[in-house]
Amino acid sequence: MLPNRSNAVLKSILEKIELPDGAYEKAEKRYKDIGEWLHREDSTCLEYDPLVFSQGSFRLGTAIKPDSGEEYDLDMGCNLRQGLSKDDITQEQLKNHVGAELELYRKARGIKEELSEKKRCWRLEYADGLSFHMDIVPCIPESETGRGILKKRMVENSRFDDELAQNVSELALSITDNTDPSYKITTDDWRISNPEGYARWFETRMKTAQSIINEREMSFKASIDSLPYYQWKTPLQQAIMLLKRHRDTMFKDNEDCKPISVIITTLAAKAYNGESDLASALTNILSRMGDYINGAVPLVPNPVNPAEDFADKWYDADSAKYKLRESFYKWLYQAKADFMALCSKDDSQLVTEAANRGLAVNLEAKSVALALGLSAAVITPTKEIHTSDPKPWFNQ
Repeated sequence: MLPNRSNAVLKSILEKIELPDGAYEKAEKRYKDIGEWLHREDSTCLEYDPLVFSQGSFRLGTAIKPDSGEEYDLDMGCNLRQGLSKDDITQEQLKNHVGAELELYRKARGIKEELSEKKRCWRLEYADGLSFHMDIVPCIPESETGRGILKKRMVENSRFDDELAQNVSELALSITDNTDPSYKITTDDWRISNPEGYARWFETRMKTAQSIINEREMSFKASIDSLPYYQWKTPLQQAIMLLKRHRDTMFKDNEDCKPISVIITTLAAKAYNGESDLASALTNILSRMGDYINGAVPLVPNPVNPAEDFADKWYDADSAKYKLRESFYKWLYQAKADFMALCSKDDSQLVTEAANRGLAVNLEAKSVALALGLSAAVITPTKEIHTSDPKPWFNQ
């Protein structure tokens, strides 16, 4: 199928699932409001120079609309950037310190839902118009020793050059985790996270599409680096959104088995080769992403902390009943079949069926036919799925 026709169909789906810019802007206002709260004169965090920032899909510009009735999930960090180290505070103390301020914020802003504690974060529930819950992870900068170790790992295992590895490692953080055996004691052994470093790595993958970057800069009359990621709208970001929606649809009734977003995002970013159109990017990502799963642990290493395995639960004895590795490969197989059908060149009904079955998106057959350049005479009637068509969902 001609790329521009495939793109017309895929982008019509994308329009139905991607977040409007207003949702990103509202989320940004909310986390900036928390940051301003922590910087007020009587804040117990003020002396530690707190920074509240977004991470995950909102930071990367790959968030998609939640299912009807569900909330937007905004992942955030609260970094107390100076005056604290793992030598003088425990994870529990840091988490409770930030939690106390968030509780004051909740009451001051009239948020009715109670502040709730999760494994690594505090959750704030909003219910004003655009329903969000914010998961806020307390953190402090990683130690100099820890940053040096990270830099060495990145250079050796991720093919980072020294300068990029240095810049990325400087962004590493130590985060709280109340399941850690050392949670209540003073120790240097905290879980390491680097969401901003990951975002910088992801940026290098997006920038391989140089023609798209140039186009965006001309459109905004500004350097791409001055724009938030959600305004970049690269084929990589768009492909990831489509893949996540397909994953959500396939595992709608089996949430415990679905591949996690960071695995899909990481493998897609590694497989992306700078394709300038969405159809080519999606096709090539699906054909290559499985090649970036290692044959031995770590299976899907974090590119900015190669010792961390994003697929660690694939071989975790406690998670074995969910067959997470098998579920990933089943999803990848089905995604290849369904997106191949979505790029059918001469069968509008097959396209509409694949969109509905694979992504729970309703497309009008006539609109699809128009996008494909087909006349009304060749719009096919609804038909049964034969063995040569994309297979239905695997039994789960």
